[in-house]
Amino acid sequence: MGFARLYLTALTAMTLPICATSLPEPPRAKAIPKELTLHGDTRIDPYWWLREKDNPEVIAYLEAENQYTAAVMKPYQGLIDKLYQEIVGRIQETDLTPPARRGPYLYYSRTEKGKQYSIQCRRKAGSEDAPEEVILDLNQLAQGQAYFALGAMAPSPDHTLLAYTTDVKGDEEFTLYVKDLRTGELLRERVSRVADVEWANDNKTLFYTTIDDAKRTNRLWRHRLGTSGPDDLLLEEQDERFYLFLSKARSQRFLFAGSFSKRSAEWHFLDAGKPEGKFRLIAARQPEVRYAVEHHEDSFYITTNENAKNFRLMRAPVTAPEKKNWVEVLPHRPAVKIEDVDAFKDYLVIRERDNGLVRLRVRRAKDGDEHYVSFPEPAYSLALMQNYEYDTRLLRFRYSSLISPPAVYDYDMETRERRLLKEEEVLGGYDRTQYHTERIFAKAQDGAQIPIALVYRKGTPLDGSAPLLLEAYGSYGAALDPSFSSARLSLLDRGFIYARAAIRGGGELGEQWHEGGRMFTKKNTFTDFIAAAEHLIAKKYTSPSRLAIAGRSAGGLLIGAVVNMRPDLFHAAIAGVPFVDVVSTMLDPSLPGTVTEYEEWGNPNDPEQYAYIKSYSPYDNVRRQAYPHMLVTAGLNDPRVMYWEPAKWVAKLRAMKTDKNLLLLKTNMGAGHFGQSGRYERIREIAFEYAFLLITMGITE
Repeated sequence: MGFARLYLTALTAMTLPICATSLPEPPRAKAIPKELTLHGDTRIDPYWWLREKDNPEVIAYLEAENQYTAAVMKPYQGLIDKLYQEIVGRIQETDLTPPARRGPYLYYSRTEKGKQYSIQCRRKAGSEDAPEEVILDLNQLAQGQAYFALGAMAPSPDHTLLAYTTDVKGDEEFTLYVKDLRTGELLRERVSRVADVEWANDNKTLFYTTIDDAKRTNRLWRHRLGTSGPDDLLLEEQDERFYLFLSKARSQRFLFAGSFSKRSAEWHFLDAGKPEGKFRLIAARQPEVRYAVEHHEDSFYITTNENAKNFRLMRAPVTAPEKKNWVEVLPHRPAVKIEDVDAFKDYLVIRERDNGLVRLRVRRAKDGDEHYVSFPEPAYSLALMQNYEYDTRLLRFRYSSLISPPAVYDYDMETRERRLLKEEEVLGGYDRTQYHTERIFAKAQDGAQIPIALVYRKGTPLDGSAPLLLEAYGSYGAALDPSFSSARLSLLDRGFIYARAAIRGGGELGEQWHEGGRMFTKKNTFTDFIAAAEHLIAKKYTSPSRLAIAGRSAGGLLIGAVVNMRPDLFHAAIAGVPFVDVVSTMLDPSLPGTVTEYEEWGNPNDPEQYAYIKSYSPYDNVRRQAYPHMLVTAGLNDPRVMYWEPAKWVAKLRAMKTDKNLLLLKTNMGAGHFGQSGRYERIREIAFEYAFLLITMGITE
């Protein structure tokens, strides 16, 4: 089409509050209608041209939107700065993680005040006086880069070498390096577009996966250190629905290569002591059958959903792991999902999800004696972490809730005693007894009970006058468990209530919860969220004029859908890197993730699936009506949600909406899906978003 024409209106200074009429004039993208016909349906897309990343006028439009956003928010820079200082003031800027045993070393990371990134360290175990070794200083690696992210980091079995990957654009194309930890020198190895990295037990053979043009991990390679010839291609995933993953058993005996789609899986394994061997298949993929494998002594433990929607646990001998030899260890339970299993020499730890809450089931391997690890609060977040050692009685996990800062524990699986290693320190006198958390349930349209976790400062009025931020995700079967945020205190201490809803499409209540919000049931995700909002209003936690909502990525799709459906219900909305142009994206198989996500959203090349997706796709359903105040973010290098989705959506909203509420687009021109990479820059983003919420609620101090 050539360079698209663009009309931009000059910005003027803003001196009055946002409720006044003298706001700067926003940019206006020229509408250039493009007809897109499928299944006899003609869609007119006026902003298709914004997909042209190499078009200077596209970049000019994004920059103009950034200038407009900056101009609107400029009078509130003092509030943004104050929020930033508050949030920074609560964190221990110079800090370190609890060291974790990994062979003869204790590995940990630490941060230093004023530095954006962590420093990866280790010291010899067994001596308190052992000197620290800095194995990677991310601040040095990030010098001169607008963006920096560390991906994989794997020490060799003898701990003399370190394989690691880095991304300096935010496009999630990582480069592999190998460092000699004895000399500090980098070896000559350089491999681009690497995802996973693992070592064979010979300390000189690396296995790694790479991505294709659609950012799909599709190939598994073997590399021998010091060789310059082509690496050995061991496995290639031809089915575009599947991703290929690489991992190593905690026992260090086996390497695993798993192929996963949204609805199916298969696994191969290789003796890590025989790197020249071939990966052996455990069980071939079947439609709608997923399974995962963990090694324990002479057995593989396998979680599978075959004839078990919420999974069951099986065991098979390592010497004959074919499906015919699988023996059931734990049966399927309709109300409890088995999420995964972790094997230690003498114990199995089964992670379950029951009534929306994570539970840890500890089973002694020799006799099957078992118990559950208990947790005290009505809603919480729990994650296993840094459990590198196989022959140990200690299980390390991280626990938090809406009022409990993250705490790392070592749990003795034999004595059932837990030892607190570290709780995140919240500076400034945080007192959890001054805050209240609870879990309530809203009724969906069809009667389903939707869990909502809440937190607010004691004394906050519960008469409908309090501002409330409602957040949710609701896709891919992912669970958005309630967790602590010291930054969030800046909202709570200004009278906000925070709520997190576990809506269908997520995995909080097992597989049936995911099934109830995908494909042809996807609209349950949106109506569940609306039901949660209506329940919070009915119970006087807030009111429509005081209700703000937020979601990121697929959660941004949620925000886009509900503001189309019920704009009257919400006062303000934040949509972070939102997946809002669903039809166009799902019609383009060249984009990252499209083909693999047919099983989540549907394939619009099918007429029935096309019609259903189009009926809720936020971009396609923008209409002439009033919308809430809205802040939309994007990342120019985002490989998951292309920048043009939020850009097109905002352009169409500007042309269609009938209100004078704020509509801001903020594009990070040097990062991707996860925003700024440095910790201080990320805090600035949070402060900006919080300032937007506060000023739209009239809380400008």
